Amino acid sequence: MLFTNDVLLRIAKGDVTLAFRRWRKPTVRAGGTLRTSIGVLSIDAMDACVQDDLTVEDAVRAGYPSLKALLAAIDTQRPGILYRIAFHTAGADPRQALRIDAELNQADRDDLRQRLAGFDARSDRSWAFQTLRLIASRDGITAGEIAETVGFEKTAIKQKIRKLKELGLTESLQSGYRISPRGKAFLAGI
Repeated sequence: MLFTNDVLLRIAKGDVTLAFRRWRKPTVRAGGTLRTSIGVLSIDAMDACVQDDLTVEDAVRAGYPSLKALLAAIDTQRPGILYRIAFHTAGADPRQALRIDAELNQADRDDLRQRLAGFDARSDRSWAFQTLRLIASRDGITAGEIAETVGFEKTAIKQKIRKLKELGLTESLQSGYRISPRGKAFLAGI
């Protein structure tokens, strides 16, 4: 579930607490969470709904100036079941704190080394260490550049880089990636 930067800022303030999406298959579920650039959202409820039942209050809580504006936005979405998603901010993205934690002891380094080796072992070819080093070589290196070098499709390498982000080793930029302080500390120790 994607939000524009403007809506994300309004979510952070608590002004937007609903979203309406048409999906063939939902991408979130009640009780789940969603990481965004402003932190983690907790999904309170997700219910199928009918467009004719939406109210002005729904529109306001979803960040629209009017019911007409909300309905117009829904009309631009792909075909599927309309869902009403209620959420609240649940705190900062835990990966942010992990990224800046550059105090790695030997057990931390060993764990990260094993995880990266595991990524490579479960893949048809090695990519983890090479990708991490490529990202460390230049801020803003793109998935396309990395894919070309390591021999994966761009979409596949993006999925793999997400695994490095989960470990706090890299972070996304507006365009491309960079190594995190944790990633620098890890690479310096191997």
